[in-house]
Amino acid sequence: MENKVSPWKANLNAGIILGLIGIIWTLVLWFLDQTTNRSIGWIFWIVIIAGIFLGIKSYRDKYLNGFITYGQSLGAGVIIMLYYSIISAVFTYVLYKFIDPNLTDKMLALTEEQLVERGMAEGMIEQSMQVQRKILTPFVMSVSSIFAGVFIGTILSLIISLFTKREGNPLIDDAIAEEEEMN
Repeated sequence: MENKVSPWKANLNAGIILGLIGIIWTLVLWFLDQTTNRSIGWIFWIVIIAGIFLGIKSYRDKYLNGFITYGQSLGAGVIIMLYYSIISAVFTYVLYKFIDPNLTDKMLALTEEQLVERGMAEGMIEQSMQVQRKILTPFVMSVSSIFAGVFIGTILSLIISLFTKREGNPLIDDAIAEEEEMN
C-alpha cells in the first residue's frame, strides 16, 4: 500500500544530504585553495547526478512501493535540487560574505585573466569587469545559484527520470489493491 506522504517531505532528506555534501566539497576545495579551479568543480556534477538518482530511487522504493511515473520522478528530482540549491545558496552567501570576502576578488582576477587570454580589447575587458563586479556579490551569487540549480536540476531530472521511472501494470495493481481491501 502506498505511503501517503508529500513529495516535498519525502525528498527533504535527499536534498539536505546533497546540500551537506556540497558544503563539504566546497570547504575542501576552499581549504586546498582550489575554489576557482573549474576542472575540479566539474567532478562534483557526478556527485549531483548520483545524488538525484539515488534520491529519486529512494523515494520510489520507500514511499511509492517501487513504482514511479516519469512525472513523479521528474518532480522528485526538481524538489531535491531545490532543497540542495537553497542550502548551497545560504552557504555561498556565508562563504563569500563572512568566511572569505577576498574570494570574490580572486574570481574577478581569474575572469579578467581569461578575458585577456581571449585577446579582448582593453575597453571591452573593462566593461565586462564592471558587469562582473555587480554580479559577483554574495547576495546576487546566492540568489542566482538557486535559479541555476533548479534549472540544471530540471534538465538532469528529465534525463535521470528515464532511468528511474517504473510504472506497474494497472490491471495487476488494481487486482492487488482489491485483494488487500478484502483482507
